[in-house]
Amino acid sequence: MKVVPGSAATPVAGIAPAAEIRTPATTAPSATSKLQSSVLQPALTAMNEMPDIDQEKVTALKAALERGELPFNLAKLAALIERYHRSGR
Repeated sequence: MKVVPGSAATPVAGIAPAAEIRTPATTAPSATSKLQSSVLQPALTAMNEMPDIDQEKVTALKAALERGELPFNLAKLAALIERYHRSGR
């Protein structure tokens, strides 16, 4: 088949035109999705109120590092950073 600009498309038997196809985005929400939404809403609200960083935990980890209570291998960290950047992410 050759595509020629300005020519009309020939419908294929048994296939609905794109205008007749309903996608999930255009369908009405089901009762289940409304239930999930109402059940998850309090959790989403609580999560949105939480800070992105737990500053108390960060402070505790910094203090433990300063006291030498947490092992820290600078060479291993450098190798991991290098591997991450070489992977092309």
